[in-house]
Amino acid sequence: MSKSAFLRAVALSQPIRSILDLQAMAELAKIHGDLGRVAGLLKLWLAEKRGQSAQPVDVEVMMRDFRRLQGQASELMGRVMRDR
Repeated sequence: MSKSAFLRAVALSQPIRSILDLQAMAELAKIHGDLGRVAGLLKLWLAEKRGQSAQPVDVEVMMRDFRRLQGQASELMGRVMRDR
């Protein structure tokens, strides 16, 4: 935000958007995408290798963790967007 835009926003009592919030959102979105890609690769490996060298229970726990982490990232992104 330029200095003049900042001063105008302050004078008009408009909310000031922090660049740090936008950077944090971008990082969170990247992490969310990375989790999805890792889960997709795991599913591909399981389909091709039929679970060789992995116990089904361990894979299920890992997939549950991926889903939980993705849910947390989505919830956090939603909360940040609502609070803007």
